[in-house]
Amino acid sequence: MRSGNEEKDHVDRLQAQWTAELPDLDTEPMTILGRAYRLSNLVRPSIEETFASFGLDRGEFDVISTLRRSGPPYRLTPTDLYTLLMISSGGLTHRLDRLQKAGLIVRERSAADGRSSVVGLTEKGRALAETAFRADMKSEARYLEGLSKEDRAALAGLLRKLLVSLETVRPVDPA
Repeated sequence: MRSGNEEKDHVDRLQAQWTAELPDLDTEPMTILGRAYRLSNLVRPSIEETFASFGLDRGEFDVISTLRRSGPPYRLTPTDLYTLLMISSGGLTHRLDRLQKAGLIVRERSAADGRSSVVGLTEKGRALAETAFRADMKSEARYLEGLSKEDRAALAGLLRKLLVSLETVRPVDPA
């Protein structure tokens, strides 16, 4: 519950406008999901700028970071990659082509099944993934400076709870 002296944000202003226009509609969902959307839009340019400073776009970083966090030997099948990244196989192929040309990944035949391939991170790719991720975390930490450690923990816990509920249930039919 908000106290009367809290500063209003963009979502508060939108909610007030919708409440005035459609007073019978419960606009509470926008107080959470609207803020999550706005936060994402506000930080996205900085995140993309960080990756661009390393010669990567967001999608390319997603591939090399997925390989890096998979642990040694930093190799996954294309199917594992596009499943983890939630993109199409065609979208992945385009990213892999660019990353291979840059010397950040290699594509090899699978030793287990000669009909399939494996994508591996090169040493250059591993180093770049780590450096770019460290820079990204430093940049993103700046956005959280206005929250205490306890507030950050509480917010992270609530967002986790919401995500778990959304990831384990079917979406509501909007109709």
